[in-house]
Amino acid sequence: MSLLKDPESKQSRPSAAGLPGMRGLQHIGITVPNLQEAVDFFVEVLGCEPYFTFGPFKFDDDWMTRHLNVHPRAEIRDFQMVRCGNGTNLEIFEYAAPDQNTRLPRNSDVGGHHLAFYVDDMAEAVAYLKSRHVTVLDEPSTFTDGPAAGLTWVYFLAPWGLQLELVSFPVGMGYERDQSRLLWDPRFPER
Repeated sequence: MSLLKDPESKQSRPSAAGLPGMRGLQHIGITVPNLQEAVDFFVEVLGCEPYFTFGPFKFDDDWMTRHLNVHPRAEIRDFQMVRCGNGTNLEIFEYAAPDQNTRLPRNSDVGGHHLAFYVDDMAEAVAYLKSRHVTVLDEPSTFTDGPAAGLTWVYFLAPWGLQLELVSFPVGMGYERDQSRLLWDPRFPER
């Protein structure tokens, strides 16, 4: 494996065959049962910034199947783009579809997922979530050895059940000692 210089970050990165021109993750899309409730939660509770909405999308042909791999009569009622601090954007959809599954996957299910938010002070962030009546699952845990040593984490739930996580590693993680190129970190976006 050779190393290439990334002109934007001035760091070496491994070269590999892959998607030509790929620069990084631009957004994550999630589907929620109620768009306004979700946007309110992300903006009013978590502090994300709302941007534009863009919908509805509904077609009488098979456009939705061909473009989005959903039922041809599925409808995107609306969607909202939000930005959550110094990280990727979040695209929040509200769909209606004749074959819609309304059960949220758990992390152990195929398609399971969660969104993780970096915080500077875990105790302060957990206390804040609890003061806003957000369900926090158990107490924060900290890895003390291995590649994630120094990482403290805890899961919490959006009002509709979406799994979310707080993470904090103010002095870094164990893996960093042996690496020249580190994982992207919201504390140091220029790295």
